Amino acid sequence: MIENIKSFDYHISWRSRGRHPGRHPSTQRGMGMEFRGHTTLLSYPDPRRIDIRQTIRDPLEQVYVRLFNQKSATPVYVICDLSGSMNFGAKKRKIKLAAEIAESIAQSASEHHDPFGFIGFDEKVREDWISTTSFKSHHAISMAESLKDFHPAQVNCNGITEVYRYLPRERSLVFLISDFHMPNSLLEGALSNLLRHHIVPMVLWDSAEYKNLPEFGLVNVDDAETGEKRTLFLRKELREKIVQSFESRRNEIYELFMRFDMPPFYVEGEFDADSLTEYFHQFVAA
Repeated sequence: MIENIKSFDYHISWRSRGRHPGRHPSTQRGMGMEFRGHTTLLSYPDPRRIDIRQTIRDPLEQVYVRLFNQKSATPVYVICDLSGSMNFGAKKRKIKLAAEIAESIAQSASEHHDPFGFIGFDEKVREDWISTTSFKSHHAISMAESLKDFHPAQVNCNGITEVYRYLPRERSLVFLISDFHMPNSLLEGALSNLLRHHIVPMVLWDSAEYKNLPEFGLVNVDDAETGEKRTLFLRKELREKIVQSFESRRNEIYELFMRFDMPPFYVEGEFDADSLTEYFHQFVAA
């Protein structure tokens, strides 16, 4: 285990098709404990699995063996927003927080004996921020470490609509990390393309964006994705309106995710790995 990276426990709600042994329920025959049925010794030549009782019962005197399903590995991915708004953060930039979460996911996948991959996007899918799936987590953890010092350009996040092309056909567990400051139509289109997989949306917000605003005075604000600068004269009514707009946005994206049966996981401030374990216990049937 890598020091200082806290992992979490997760499980999947479907049967993995992976051939590599792992910890998840599987459709693959093997040396597991889940009884699947019987077949003849000729069809499955493993004398260790001979079932004497079933063999005696057969009037044709064929020899039968027991079949079992093994537990298998399943691919785990992080899809990470690298657009301009992820550079924001009062105490910690969102992109650094995303990197810490990616490290935890990579470490957790390694402990579960699952292959891990990483895909970064901004206005397009970033080929320089892709780590193909591997059972060895050190490369992905090294990439996440580099991500902590990355400063996103002032660009949009339209590349989210293309990330599905970089995922395998095999159903995978996908952690989608972003602040989701994007049009609903863009997000809805992206989620529609990801329905093959199990998506865990991880919503990164910073309270400084809307809660920790002064009650009165001039405030300079930047649009992180366009670079446009504005000066606002902040008064109580406008401050309340900004806070209300963020709360409305929270409800909006929650309802959008739930339409796709993808309960979001909110991270505001610091990432708590134990809370993510609780998320799987609450929302993902074992």
